[in-house]
Amino acid sequence: MNATLWSLAGLLAVLFLLAGLMKLGQPREKLVDSGMGWAADLAPGAVKAIGAVEVLGALGLILPAALDVAPVLVAWAAAGLAVTMAGAAAVHARRKEYPLIGVNLVLLVLAAVVAWGRFGPHAF
Repeated sequence: MNATLWSLAGLLAVLFLLAGLMKLGQPREKLVDSGMGWAADLAPGAVKAIGAVEVLGALGLILPAALDVAPVLVAWAAAGLAVTMAGAAAVHARRKEYPLIGVNLVLLVLAAVVAWGRFGPHAF
């Protein structure tokens, strides 16, 4: 199970790192033009803040355990990303972007599994 949790955390880390860097590195208008219509509803600073949360969450999934410095932060990072995906699903539901809700729910479940495993039976 430990290998499964590491694999899930690694997958989530890559996905959230890429998504977060994209939000941090591109102007809001370019994100909207590329299909992220929700970004038009938020201030540019809010979009950057979401990107920063995703990048920090991605780093939090790997670095604390890999460096053996406060490894409980892995579980907290996973829980935080699950909450982030719940918020994202709510935004997409409000905007009637139903196919995107499925993606959010899959990521939410994967993050919740990592949080459950690292808080519970497979803590470091």
